[in-house]
Amino acid sequence: MLIVLVLFLATARTINELQVETAPEDALQVTVVGHRWWWEFRYPEYGITTANELHIPVSTAARPRPTFLRLLSQDVVHSFWVPRLAGKTDVVPNRANAMWIDSSQPGLYLGQCAEYCGTQHAHMLLRVYVHPEDEFERWVAHQKSPDVADASVASGRAIFESTACINCHTLGGTVADGTYGPSLSHLMSRATIGAGVATNTAANLRAWVVDPQVLKPGARMPAMKLDEADLDRLVDYLVTLE
Repeated sequence: MLIVLVLFLATARTINELQVETAPEDALQVTVVGHRWWWEFRYPEYGITTANELHIPVSTAARPRPTFLRLLSQDVVHSFWVPRLAGKTDVVPNRANAMWIDSSQPGLYLGQCAEYCGTQHAHMLLRVYVHPEDEFERWVAHQKSPDVADASVASGRAIFESTACINCHTLGGTVADGTYGPSLSHLMSRATIGAGVATNTAANLRAWVVDPQVLKPGARMPAMKLDEADLDRLVDYLVTLE
């Protein structure tokens, strides 16, 4: 009983130290929304929304800048877990959970959903990029800039704006304002598509538009059923979204 009591007190003290941490004034605030089966990241300070790749600044002794995450779920219980940065925290419908990360080493950190959430739970991956401060500010500036497409792909943009894509996705500078699927702004700045199911290349993007079920069975995006010519034009447009 004494051993159990000591372990309980030590655990309770550690949990309390983690959960009562107060965000410093210059901490980065990010809202994380779990969807089946992808992650949405909102940066309210900057007006940025992206998907599956979290970008944060490095936090050093000279310039502490931790990242505080507000965790929400759009549908079922998920769990946010990046093993090299922090412990896992559940993402629960109708409840806001919180956690913070404080990485002193720039680099790429891999994580995933750690709570079984359905068919594609194993492919609900996430990537955390920890940047030096100046590099992070450049990333922010790039994400805030408009997607500029060359006139040569105007027909592809017209196809995008005339299909059901605009009902599910947001894309700055177009009529697309859907929130059911990931934002497509600066789509090609991401390393993967489908929450890590495939590298983000023109060929994989084309395959995804043709039929997402081939790459990710159970994905909620339908096959777009475009003819070959329209499909080529659409993909040519999407790959300019850098």
